[in-house]
Amino acid sequence: MSPLDPRLDVLRGTPRQLPHNARTLSALTANPSCDRRVLLDASGIDKDALAAHLGAPPPLRESQLALDAGIAFERSVTAQGGAELVRLLRQTLGFTLPEVGYDDLNSVATDDNTSPQQLRHAHTRQLVLNAAQGKSGDHTLLDHPVLSLTVAGHLVHLEPDAVAFQHHGVFYVVEIKSFPVIDGQADETQVGWALVQAAAYVLALREVLAGAGLPPDRVSDTVVLINPLNFSRVPTATLCNARKKIKSLRRHLDRLRRIPELLDKFPTGTSLDLLLDHTGQPTRPRTELEAALTTLLPHYTPGCREHCDLALYCRQEARTQGRVEVLGSDPNPQVVIGGQPVDLCAGRRRGSGACGQDDVPAGASGGRLSRAGAGGSGPVGRAGQTAGRCR
Repeated sequence: MSPLDPRLDVLRGTPRQLPHNARTLSALTANPSCDRRVLLDASGIDKDALAAHLGAPPPLRESQLALDAGIAFERSVTAQGGAELVRLLRQTLGFTLPEVGYDDLNSVATDDNTSPQQLRHAHTRQLVLNAAQGKSGDHTLLDHPVLSLTVAGHLVHLEPDAVAFQHHGVFYVVEIKSFPVIDGQADETQVGWALVQAAAYVLALREVLAGAGLPPDRVSDTVVLINPLNFSRVPTATLCNARKKIKSLRRHLDRLRRIPELLDKFPTGTSLDLLLDHTGQPTRPRTELEAALTTLLPHYTPGCREHCDLALYCRQEARTQGRVEVLGSDPNPQVVIGGQPVDLCAGRRRGSGACGQDDVPAGASGGRLSRAGAGGSGPVGRAGQTAGRCR
């Protein structure tokens, strides 16, 4: 038990603690300056329930149809003892032996997928170490392992969609994702998020080896990413260099040691408990909850909408306070209106107002809106992402 646990328990209150997962760890690299997100994740607070009680609309999420399609694709790759997966790994890593040691860690000491997480984690660790020490042959394929990673002094269990694969004494993390690779290219944003999640698994696997006195560099920086090919459901495998993502995640995890400093900044006894009644409905007054939440300093950016349930609440809060960050990472958020460049935050910088329409010159409001420095020809909005190859 961490010495910080009692203080984090007070912040969370009575609800069950939500543990970290690969997605929450990925979010650390997206906006590491947000003290609010750091403490909410460290204490295991349900941000979705918190946002709902505050009246904030939830951010856009992947549809259930897309989630079901992703699960179906993953099952097609790992079906029949991972036959299709082994074929892809042979092509990608040059593996030529006809057989491979395969273990499905969804089912440990049971015929269904109800094995306890702790049991799956212990069995995963045993199989990984047996493979690393040469006790189970040279090639070991683990389907749905449960790994653990130390995050801010806590042991967090991670359940990859993927597998860990040993080839010539080196472990490779395999990520199976449902977004397509079209003409050899995939969406850069989705590839980036996949590699950050894979980085968490790489660090967790290295932690297993280091704990047994084995070299952690036996886990490769290269990740095998498996996606549908073009517009079909036929899988294809690509080798992706995740070294930068791994270093970035490691750096941000190390920064979580500042949690005691953050806890010292807000009043003792501050709690974000929703005070659920016997039916599971929150009874905490909204104004009281908002007052408590303001003690945790946010750092909203437009990218928060892609990974945080509180994003729209924090956006409205940032707009009310006139923060420049709501316009994104561009330090000089100019637009072109009617052919004339306009700094939307000039008033804010002068200390005389907030970012917005007040800085638009008279007579320019009916013009075409476009990014300054982009030729003045395109409308302001989210540009289409250019797909790129893994390197």
